[in-house]
Amino acid sequence: MQLPLNLPLSQMQSQWKGILDPILGNPLNSMLVLPNVKLNNGVTVINHLLGRKQQGFVQLDIDGAAIYYRSAPLNDTTLTLTSNASVNVTLGVY
Repeated sequence: MQLPLNLPLSQMQSQWKGILDPILGNPLNSMLVLPNVKLNNGVTVINHLLGRKQQGFVQLDIDGAAIYYRSAPLNDTTLTLTSNASVNVTLGVY
């Protein structure tokens, strides 16, 4: 979206805010990478280090074949995953 250059500064700032707020508010922009997390066969509890309630996670890397899932509600300090195999994963938490 291109803004006309002849708008008053206050109007341009308002339009910039409308364009930038959704981008800056995206939780993926504050993702923290947790490298080499060891998942055991069974339940593994991980401190996600966010200092706030977690909104989700994504797998960035895995060193083997495993199926795992979140097995407890998201909270302020930990991420609980249950796996069917022992693997190392790199997770992005947000």
